[in-house]
Amino acid sequence: MPFQNPEETGHVHVIESYVTRTYSGLPRYLVLNSGHFLSPRWRHATRFTRHLIADAAAITDAELQALLGYEWRARLTAAWLIGVGRRDRFRTRIADLLLASEVSHSGTAYCFALARFGTHADAEILTAYLDRYLPRTDLPYDQPAALGALLRLDTRLGTHHATRYTAPDGLWHPWSRATADLGHPTHTPADLHHWTNLNCDFANGWSPRKNRD
Repeated sequence: MPFQNPEETGHVHVIESYVTRTYSGLPRYLVLNSGHFLSPRWRHATRFTRHLIADAAAITDAELQALLGYEWRARLTAAWLIGVGRRDRFRTRIADLLLASEVSHSGTAYCFALARFGTHADAEILTAYLDRYLPRTDLPYDQPAALGALLRLDTRLGTHHATRYTAPDGLWHPWSRATADLGHPTHTPADLHHWTNLNCDFANGWSPRKNRD
């Protein structure tokens, strides 16, 4: 998929407005990517959350498209705003970007958005991703985030899509062992499920009407 600078589409403001806005010197995309906002010791968490929810409600579809067409920081931020606002009309675009896996980091945000949408269609996208990338034991991409999101959807939907990956003979275990040998951290499925729940419950705990400074 071709990359396009938002300046070329008349959206020169979107990076500064939505992606690099800072909190105690940390740009928004970095706070989202690190999960820093989940720390109860971070004194900027309330202000960060209010601004995030407000922007998720205010950003236009055209601005989101401009961000999704750019590099990983813009895509990560756009996917978070889409997920927080549950703009499921972006489902197909998110699916295409996740399956293409063109850039690093942003895939975790795509998985967050799909977990927030919370439907069978989203579970199908996540299984398609895992079917494609878990056999690739040489690629430590966003398999953990995808499995965590799928486990959350299974719990909510009463399905068992993740079982075939997490079973003793499933694809998760050889992939996890192989990537650990490459020096990447290991995660249990329970850990991944918990982390997805933390992110989604964070988004569930606020509403636009709480968004007043």
